Amino acid sequence: MNHRPLFLLLFAAPFAALADPQLSSWYTADSGQYARIYQSTAAETAGTKSTTWSRGTGTQSNPTYATVSEVSHSTSWVYIRTTGLASHVMGPWYLDAAKTTNFPNFPSNTAVIYRIPRVPVIPASKTLTGLGTTGRAVNGVSLFDSRDAFSYVNASATDATPVNGLTGDGIWNRDGYHNEGVTFDPALAHQAGNNYHYHAHPIGLRYQLGDHVDYNAATNRYTESAAAVTGHSPILAWAADGLPVYGPYGYSSALDAGSGVRRMVSGFALRDGANGTAAIAVRQILPAWAARVQSRSAMLAANQYGPAVSTNYALGHYIEDFEYRGDLGQTQGADFDLNEQNVRFCVTPEFPAGTWAYFTTINADGTPAYPYTTGRQYYGTPSGGAVASITETVTTHFSGGPNKTDVLDSPVISGGDVTLAWSGIEGGSYTVQTSPDLSIWTDLTPTVAASGDDEVQITETGTGGNGSRFYKIARSETLAVFDSNGFNYTQGGGGGGSTVAPGGTAARGTTVVVTITLPTTPPQPPANLIPASVTIGGTIVGTSISRPAQGTVVATFTIPAGATTGAQDVSVTFTPAPTYNLTGGITIQ
Repeated sequence: MNHRPLFLLLFAAPFAALADPQLSSWYTADSGQYARIYQSTAAETAGTKSTTWSRGTGTQSNPTYATVSEVSHSTSWVYIRTTGLASHVMGPWYLDAAKTTNFPNFPSNTAVIYRIPRVPVIPASKTLTGLGTTGRAVNGVSLFDSRDAFSYVNASATDATPVNGLTGDGIWNRDGYHNEGVTFDPALAHQAGNNYHYHAHPIGLRYQLGDHVDYNAATNRYTESAAAVTGHSPILAWAADGLPVYGPYGYSSALDAGSGVRRMVSGFALRDGANGTAAIAVRQILPAWAARVQSRSAMLAANQYGPAVSTNYALGHYIEDFEYRGDLGQTQGADFDLNEQNVRFCVTPEFPAGTWAYFTTINADGTPAYPYTTGRQYYGTPSGGAVASITETVTTHFSGGPNKTDVLDSPVISGGDVTLAWSGIEGGSYTVQTSPDLSIWTDLTPTVAASGDDEVQITETGTGGNGSRFYKIARSETLAVFDSNGFNYTQGGGGGGSTVAPGGTAARGTTVVVTITLPTTPPQPPANLIPASVTIGGTIVGTSISRPAQGTVVATFTIPAGATTGAQDVSVTFTPAPTYNLTGGITIQ
């Protein structure tokens, strides 16, 4: 089996985080692992996770990779590629609290390219959120608004009866969390068709991001931590208008990062007589905010009434059961934190100069609170959304999934044992080789496969008497069969394709595998000697260096977005000598 060397265990370079939160906030840590679900409570109890599955519209015949597989941008847009599947275990899903009736669909790879505007526009006139995806969580999962697509039908005195092809009268709109929460998995998500999505705060993702959530692996349950809140919430999502959606904790004073951190207070309150609201027993008057967004009078005609408050139609059943506190004479920033669109202008760790930002809302006990993510309107212009393809020149900032770059952990030495571990690509096969002098390489182990959480580990025992020891890890050119739909996938990895030197080209902002043909002068060193370094333009340093043949060197280069364009020299240096210089060997575009 042919393998492509990935790296030498000589040193580990520190990771330089991108400064732009629109690029750096996407959750890509698990992009090299397969998506997994619990198909049933029995599977959940047993800890049996599935990488393939089928139910209803959600069929995953082959494994596919979770989260975001690519992040790129142009002057105007940020693009992500995603399967829409989380890396936290998804499921199980049922239609009833007793968990006896299966939810009709499983999720599956939606193969989405989604974009958000680089510069949000804040208009005076706001746009209503639509049904379906209103943004993307940073793990690529769809974000939905507070509704479940059904509303009350006054004529038939019921919910969800189709009227002229619609799902109700559109006046009293059902709250998704209140009505469908029983169908959510422990991460507070379910699927419309095969589209996995969050209505309420994404608690499983919050746990992965370290946002004040505890997780019990034995029960697969997430809970709000009882400990004191010590940090500002991270960015959980980006709405279609390009504004960030933070978790529930922000600075106490919107423009003072030194004011401490606390739970953000929703601008909406249940119409139960508390928080300045007037209690309702019948649904004949819309709250002022709903009258505004529906462009109708708050005083409804009899044929527009909703059902009386009852056990079957408890307060909270409809989003119109909530009043906006700003309409009750209360003041944002004093009585509550977030406006009618669930936004405030504030400083955050990512935006120290300030930004308009949504916050997910929770109650004091950690349960979701209306309006959850966005309000019934976007605060900015929702120009973002899914696109069929990327039709402009972009700079790629991250390549993951099947194109993920393997990341080496620091080696652990215990007595005479050396343990090597690295974050690889699930479905990839690796061979580990050792050398005392970088000249002669010997296979250390049989092929090792990455699985589970995409971590790979081997231990060489009894190396105490070996003296100097070098290690090389190589990944097979071919991954195990997977659902590649939607990926910008190049067989053999690298995330940006391949090129040659002399004569090849490479684009700025991409990662490329370069095959270099060495000059015949000076005479070449032995074929088993690996170059000590390979550079482009004197400053772009190659990694994953190999020498598959006497006159050929292969190296991977990440071309900076700001790299100098035009013909660049390629330099290959061996230790001991010689050094080969290919003048104008590759052109950066």
